Amino acid sequence: MIKSFTINIPNEKINLIKDKVKNFQWHEMPDDGGWEYGTNLKYMKEISEYWVKNFDWKKEESKINKFSNFKTNVDNINIHFILEKGSGLNPMPLLLMHGWPGSIVEFLHIIEKLAHPEKFGGKEEDAFDVIVPSLPGFGFSGKPSRPIGPRKMADIFNKLMINNLNYKNYLAQGGDWGATIANWLGYDHSKNCKAIHINCLTMRHPDGPQSKKEEEWQNKFDNDQIMQDGYRIQQATKPQTLSYGMMDSPVGIAAWILEKIYFWSDLKDNNIESVYSKDTLLANIMVYIVTKTFNTASWIYYGRREEGGRFFPKDFKKIEVPTGIAVFPAEMSAWPPKTYVERIFNVKQWTEMQSGGHFAAMEQPEMLVNDIVEFVKKIS
Repeated sequence: MIKSFTINIPNEKINLIKDKVKNFQWHEMPDDGGWEYGTNLKYMKEISEYWVKNFDWKKEESKINKFSNFKTNVDNINIHFILEKGSGLNPMPLLLMHGWPGSIVEFLHIIEKLAHPEKFGGKEEDAFDVIVPSLPGFGFSGKPSRPIGPRKMADIFNKLMINNLNYKNYLAQGGDWGATIANWLGYDHSKNCKAIHINCLTMRHPDGPQSKKEEEWQNKFDNDQIMQDGYRIQQATKPQTLSYGMMDSPVGIAAWILEKIYFWSDLKDNNIESVYSKDTLLANIMVYIVTKTFNTASWIYYGRREEGGRFFPKDFKKIEVPTGIAVFPAEMSAWPPKTYVERIFNVKQWTEMQSGGHFAAMEQPEMLVNDIVEFVKKIS
């Protein structure tokens, strides 16, 4: 059964969150390194003041509610999703999947462009039925009883598309965890998932690097990730402990998320607001807070570790569904040489973008939309 759903967070809850932000006890922190030690103190105070005085959650809520929102049960989890039916006679279903620390907010600027391209100078025949779910444990979706990983989530989303929404075939797109889930959809569910488009590579080939160039990439990647691994290890091993400090602190959750958005984005002059408005940043953060899902959203890291980690299984066989690759230059999970990627995927399109980072749909929506459309034209 699929039920219509409207987001309506009570004002009392919103006011309580704002009161916690207003009453946050700022304490002694180093303030000589900008963002060097983590989220910048000056910016945290600035965005917190805006949060209390100017941010309007109801306005952001209405941006989500203007689309058709639904909930449906898949494997005993209530999955929330947006469904925007595309223009024309036979639009292809396109599953858009976010990651962490993102949410459905990432895609709000591109849903209409993909579903109704004729309204934006495109062609009606390029339209998609756009399906944007909240990952299990994230946002407005229900919570699994214990941590699950991206391979299990791929199974859930395939059931959503085939059993609940009655599509026979579909395409999948994602970055971050969305890309990982897309990988598993192409690997485990190629009968229904007919192509994938990704803007991040999170998985690894079990045979590892096969050339000097690939080894150099692996060594550089491992070295670069040293400064990124703290949050990942914590969330993959003891997410519960972290949650005690976060669940009652909106400022804490905001700082944890803003640090990643700052360091993973293609910023101008190291200014986070050269790419994102305060409203967009806070809308994404608030999705975690109003739904109380900071803890369960981190479970996916624990779940992936249980599923086997970053590497595909030793008996891995190449993902044969057509694959589109969008390489954004500031992607924090740096892409390997094309030779490595082609041993994992049946690459039909490889696009190296001029700008943009990890959050492609928010940073460079036009580039991402155009790349998806061009990819589908190539494989159709």
